[in-house]
Amino acid sequence: CLCSSMHCASATGSTSGRQSNSGGRVNFVIRPAVPGDFEAIGDLTVAAYVEGGHVNPSDSYIEVLRDSATRAEKAELLVAADAEAVLGTVTYCPVGSPFRELGTDRDGEFRALAVSPSARGRGVGAALVDHCAQLARGAGHTSMVLSTLPDQVAAHTIYERFGFRRDPESDWSPKPGTLLWAYRASL
Repeated sequence: CLCSSMHCASATGSTSGRQSNSGGRVNFVIRPAVPGDFEAIGDLTVAAYVEGGHVNPSDSYIEVLRDSATRAEKAELLVAADAEAVLGTVTYCPVGSPFRELGTDRDGEFRALAVSPSARGRGVGAALVDHCAQLARGAGHTSMVLSTLPDQVAAHTIYERFGFRRDPESDWSPKPGTLLWAYRASL
């Protein structure tokens, strides 16, 4: 099951929250991105991938990561935000989206999960994954798939907590020298 007992985000994007390790309340909402978010989303996504050591700053993929407007147009670009800032983002890729990489008509799929370094450890990534699972269930999907770089260990930890397991038969390479691991979970 992809619904964490710690937190379930609303599929409608209503207020979501989770208890922090310190016992204080951390409030944020998960909602569709709006044009006013696009620059912050691009900056946050690039920073998460570059600072995490997953992408070289000179890689041409940086422009894809920065282009949140296209993701919003051709998929469902979501943000986790508090009253002050965008804390994290993910791109949910419905059937027919050109951003789908692995999914069949039975699968939900998401990509480009990124959390601001200042928001890590607050449950933002888990809430975004859970929200995508709820969207997939709502669309009648029976499973969820995603691609990830082998060195994205923090993301793997979140995915595995939600029941994702490696699917090595579906691993693939978008370009020479880049291997993407496939993960799959039942809904």
